[in-house]
Order: sequence, then structure tokens, then C-alpha cells
Amino acid sequence: MKAIDREILRLAVPTLGALVAEPLFLLVDTALVGHLGETTLAGLAIASVILQTAVGLLVFLAYATTPAVARLIGAGDRAGALRAGLDGLWLAAFVGVVLLAAGVFGGRAAVAAFGASVEVASEAVTYLVISALGVPAMLLVLAGTGLLRGLQDARTPLIIVGVGFTANAALNAVFIYGFGWGIAGSAIGTVIAQWGMAVWFVARIVRLSRGVSLRPRLSGFSVAAAAGGWLFVRTVSLRIAILLTFAAATQQGVSELAALQVGIALYSLLAFILDSFAIAGQAMVGHGLGAGDRDRVRGIARRLIRFGLLAGVGIGIVLAALSPVLGAIFTSDPEVRAQLVPVILTLAIALPLSGFVFVLDGVLIGAGDGRYLAIAGILTVVGYLPLLWFGQSSFSALWVAFCVGYIGLRALTLGLRVRGEAWLAR
Repeated sequence: MKAIDREILRLAVPTLGALVAEPLFLLVDTALVGHLGETTLAGLAIASVILQTAVGLLVFLAYATTPAVARLIGAGDRAGALRAGLDGLWLAAFVGVVLLAAGVFGGRAAVAAFGASVEVASEAVTYLVISALGVPAMLLVLAGTGLLRGLQDARTPLIIVGVGFTANAALNAVFIYGFGWGIAGSAIGTVIAQWGMAVWFVARIVRLSRGVSLRPRLSGFSVAAAAGGWLFVRTVSLRIAILLTFAAATQQGVSELAALQVGIALYSLLAFILDSFAIAGQAMVGHGLGAGDRDRVRGIARRLIRFGLLAGVGIGIVLAALSPVLGAIFTSDPEVRAQLVPVILTLAIALPLSGFVFVLDGVLIGAGDGRYLAIAGILTVVGYLPLLWFGQSSFSALWVAFCVGYIGLRALTLGLRVRGEAWLAR
């Protein structure tokens, strides 16, 4: 078990740094934009949830690539592993261009669907249309990260994303306050940082792929898309739950929507911290099954559950202790700040449950059990609907319904799956 623990930490620690950079992008934007006023912060909430949904639906570019590459590496086929990763990069580029066009020409209609005020909608459209220019870059980063993790290289994504995060924070501060560009400056700074990361990832992968054809393959497109199809459905279910939660908060008021934006931003950051163990699980489970070692895979799953629960408890304690002061970082508005203390405390209590969910998600993705994840995701959203109705009574009830109710339903469906043996036969 000690050897498994060391391997988990070898992959999880650098993966943690790379993973938290993505929600840190959002947290930096939230903190900088939040001091421009509640209207601007509410506009960022709507735009960011649309962008996160668009990019999040394509997370299979990383999540399907990592175990696929790891299995081929485990079976001794490095050239095949690189080809699988390159197919994912080409698919990311194609889909990214399509989403860019959709964001530029359909951004206003997407924002209007939330029914926000004219002032909030104007800020949201500004951020969304500019940020759409960075979507292809973000998808290339996802695909490149999936390939490198499958090759058991968690260090390179950490370096690239760490530099990107630093550049994003500096550019946003200059553009928002130095140049006075407001929410547009935040979007422009993030787009520049995203494209810098994408170019770096592609250059690194091209160097690794010497001797392997870099040309796109139609058959590779179809294989990459098929491998991620069930994961796409699973991710759709996750995004639907978040979108429904944002829609409910929009109807409750501007301050509630602004508070939810901060809560989701914090949740995303902490979820990605816990997800570092899940990513390690994807690579290790995929490699173990590729090598035909089921006993090792079972041991990996057990240790990952332990790591996820302990990390959730530890982070929850720290978050609860910081709850009285964290609100001031994100907003100067007293009404929004008052709502954030119970939001943060609720999140802290729910984190161990989230840690359990995230590691099991990674284990099942690594095992190629995407079909079950998709079906379970759909059933979980259906089960969340009555809880969401309960959440209409107040913002606190809405947040509890999401953090405890929705995540609890996911814990139930995933926990039941790993108790059996069917997930090992994928």
C-alpha cells in the first residue's frame, strides 16, 4: 500500500497545482471584478457559468484521453498512445472553432435566457463575447493535459498552467484598473493567458511526437469522439444541475446571484483540489487495467477513497475557520458579504462528501465505465429536481440543496457501483 500511496502522491501533487489554476482564473476574475460593484459581479456570474458549461462539456478531451493513453502505455504501445492524444488535440481544435463562433454570434441570446436585468445582461454579454476568443485555446489545453497525464507526466501541465495563471492575474489587474477597461479588461487578460498556455502545450507535444504523424485522421476523430461520448453525457448532467441552480438564484435577486457566483467559484477551486486524486486515479487505474492487474486497481481505489475523505475533512476545517474573512476578498458589497458566511460554512461541511464523490468519479473514468457514469448522472439530476424546488424558499436552502443534496445523490450512485465488480470489466 505504501508504494501505491507514493505513486498517488507523485501524480496528485503536481496535478493539484495544474488543476487549481483553472478555478483560480475564475477566482481572480471574481475578486478583481467584484470590487467594480454587484451588477458587474452578477454579470460575470452569468457569463462565467455559460463559458464553464461550454468548456466543461468538453472535459472528456482530457478525461477520456488520460485513461486511453495510460492503457496503451501500460500495454507497451507508446506510439499508439501518442496518436490517441494527437487525435484528441485535433478534435479540440475543431470543436473550439465551432464554439468560438457560437459564443460571438449567440452570446447575447444565451445571456438573455437567464432573464437578468438590462444592466447585468450588458456586463455579461461583454465578458462572454470577448472570452469566446479563448475557448479554442482552453480546449487545446484540456486535450494536451490529458495526453501528458496519460504519459504519467503531471509536472509539465503544472509548470505551464502555473505560468498562465500568474500572467492572467497580472494582465487582469493592469487591464481592469490600470487601463480602466472594467469587465472587458478581465476577459481580454484571460484570453491572452489562455492562448499562451495552448501554444506551449502544443509545442511540447509536437516535440514528444517525433516519428509519429501529426496529421489529423478522420478515423482518429471518430474514435476520440466515441471514447468521450458517455463522458459528454455525464458532464451534461453536471452542468444542467449547476445551470438550474444559477437560474433559481437569478430569480431570487442580484445579491443572491452574486453570492452564488462566489460560492461556486470557491466550490470549483476546492473541487479541483480534491479532484487531483481523481486525476491520479484515472492514470493509475487505466495503466493497471492496461497491464491486466485488477488486484492493484482495487487497491488503488481503496487508497484513493481514503485520500479523498481525509483531504475533504482537512480542507473543510480550514475553510470554516476562514469563513468570517473570506467574503471581503471577493466583494465590497455588504449585502453580498453577509450572505457569504453561511455559504462558506455549508461548503466546508459538505467537502468530505465531495472528496468521496470526486475520487470515485476518477476511478470509474479510469476504468472506462463512462456508460454507467452517464446513466447515473441523468438519474442524479432527476433526483435533484425536487430538492431544487425546496431550494426556492431561500438562498440558504438553495445552497444546501446543491452542496448536500445533489452531491449526496452522486455519492450514493457512485458508491454503489464500486462495491461490485462490473466496473473492472470495461
